[in-house]
Amino acid sequence: MVSYKFLQPYTFKNGAQVKNRVVIPPMTIQSSLEDGSVSRDDLFYAGLRAGGVGMFISPVANVTDNGKGFEGELSVADDRFIPGLAKLAATMKKGGTKAILQIFHAGRMSNSKVLRGTQPVSASAVAAPREGMETPRELSEIEIEQIIKAFGEATRRAIQAGFDGVEIHGANTYLIQQFFSPHSNRRTDHWGGSVEKRMNFGLAVVQAAHRAVAKYAGDHFMLGYRISPEEIEEPGIRLADTLQFIDELADQPLDYLHVSMGNVWRKSLNDDSEKRPTILRIKKQVHNRLPIIGVGSVETPADAEKVMDEGIDFVALGRESLREPQWVEKVARGHEDAIRYQVDPDALDELGLNPALMDFLGKIGTDLRFIGADREKSQVTASFLTVKFHELGEIMSKVGWFINTH
Repeated sequence: MVSYKFLQPYTFKNGAQVKNRVVIPPMTIQSSLEDGSVSRDDLFYAGLRAGGVGMFISPVANVTDNGKGFEGELSVADDRFIPGLAKLAATMKKGGTKAILQIFHAGRMSNSKVLRGTQPVSASAVAAPREGMETPRELSEIEIEQIIKAFGEATRRAIQAGFDGVEIHGANTYLIQQFFSPHSNRRTDHWGGSVEKRMNFGLAVVQAAHRAVAKYAGDHFMLGYRISPEEIEEPGIRLADTLQFIDELADQPLDYLHVSMGNVWRKSLNDDSEKRPTILRIKKQVHNRLPIIGVGSVETPADAEKVMDEGIDFVALGRESLREPQWVEKVARGHEDAIRYQVDPDALDELGLNPALMDFLGKIGTDLRFIGADREKSQVTASFLTVKFHELGEIMSKVGWFINTH
């Protein structure tokens, strides 16, 4: 049996221990109840995938009502959600897996339909450069402070629900990234202008979450941060900006940095002359101050081990954990030949992949590699909603979801 580095345990600087280096990243499964409460589908999906991986990061949860980005999204915006979140945390922690709740505010990546008639908000009144996106309302200083406080309150609720950590979602074009981006942030006050001022919102959120951890959690509670390295908009975030921001984040009271990309070995989106993978440039900038999670198009044990070989601390399996909930267990038992790299359209129920999720994956072009995908389309859609079988590649990270997904 092969002895893989990704199966080895890891101890964080705060003393928290995980049993291996494999992570399930946050993925949008659109299965929560309309009000953001945890559903039976949420628990079923989590129960299938807990127990093998070292860390399991939940689908994203909004921290305020106007931070909701899509239907079927979790909420941690009120204490009334704590009992349901406690059930989710307990399910995710099965078998010694560490349960992490990802928290966010969607900002301009929402719409008045999802928000039930309320206009989306953002750093500035600039619409996202995508078809059909609404122009958001610019947040006032008071509202900014309220949202920062809401991240702290969401962290408290995660602690009280029994999660082992919180991941701040600063990636995938959502509100924290909107404050960092010169495209969505045209402010000239404390919260915008220079690259240093555009960092202020994200840093303030980290501090608010850390205060909640210090007040309510034990020593081993983890606080992570997810970041998208670049944007393709003009103006937009460039890697030089991100490396400067990461240099600040690495000195914050964080326990890990999660780098969100559609391919873990992706190079710069904006500089064709750059030959180094972005993840390795980030690793160099972090300089061992924080452990790093790499994600994107990792499927086989060899793929995961390559991430380890390059000195990245953790490897996340996104799409592959949808196809194969028992990936770690099968590798650990020496049953690699039993790992599923395709999905039977008739097995979606047993995999916890609901119709809303399948419809969403089809809209963004995510390829789950269905068995018999070359058959007539009608044969596939007889079981579930229309699913498109094509790859969007690097555009995934722009969509604000897979594999990354939230």
